[in-house]
Amino acid sequence: MPADYSRTDRIAEQIKRELALLIRNHVKDPRVGMVGILDVKVTKDLAQAKVYFDMLQAEDSKECEIALNRAAGFLRRELGRAVKLRATPSLKFIYDDTELKANQLSHLIDKAVASDVTADTKEDSTD
Repeated sequence: MPADYSRTDRIAEQIKRELALLIRNHVKDPRVGMVGILDVKVTKDLAQAKVYFDMLQAEDSKECEIALNRAAGFLRRELGRAVKLRATPSLKFIYDDTELKANQLSHLIDKAVASDVTADTKEDSTD
């Protein structure tokens, strides 16, 4: 019977937890503000990991992505000390703006519904 989670999924979750702590406690770059690690995707050979992150100030996301990718070597070394693996994957940080886009889309839908309601009430009052 296959396991519910593959080894790469378990390692990705562990990397996600450890990176969140490392970024919060050890990264001193002022461009890295309130960062949340959303997801980690690890290749099957565990050589590379794509780290998807989000932050509170979305306008600073590009600067933060650059800063995190510059700190990737340091974070990889510290991650290797925290996670017992034969080889620690190289890290690539990617800003994930899915939540921002979802909020914008939700706002547009709410606006469209509100305009439909006002149009319906105007039609009812003219009848």
